[in-house]
Amino acid sequence: MSWQTYVDEHLMCDIEGQGQHLKSAAIVGHDGSVWAQSSAFPQLNASEVTDIMKNFDEPGHLAPKGLHLAGAKYMVIQGEPGAVIRGKKGTGGVTIKKTGQSLIFGIYEEPVTPGQCNMVVERLGDYLAEQGL
Repeated sequence: MSWQTYVDEHLMCDIEGQGQHLKSAAIVGHDGSVWAQSSAFPQLNASEVTDIMKNFDEPGHLAPKGLHLAGAKYMVIQGEPGAVIRGKKGTGGVTIKKTGQSLIFGIYEEPVTPGQCNMVVERLGDYLAEQGL
């Protein structure tokens, strides 16, 4: 399966059969290279990916200054140290799941809930991690 298929069919899927979808999603290598993304996914800059990776190694690194994606600032909320970063911005937010080789991003807006975004992103991330990816 191609990386783009994972984004299109597993991240940008119909959530719980309710006709709701993530706003955008991507699979990005630990080095910041984009493996696949939805059309609306923001263009990340290298320092943003570096900060995200540092937060996985040093949980709490992003909390004081926030999580930035293409310049948009998200407030860092509870996640799983070393595995998941969650951010909130207005009525939406982001979930980032780290696997052995990649970062899985899901960005949502209402009516999608944080829990729905977490479920979609983390389910794919867990699957890819099990596959050694």
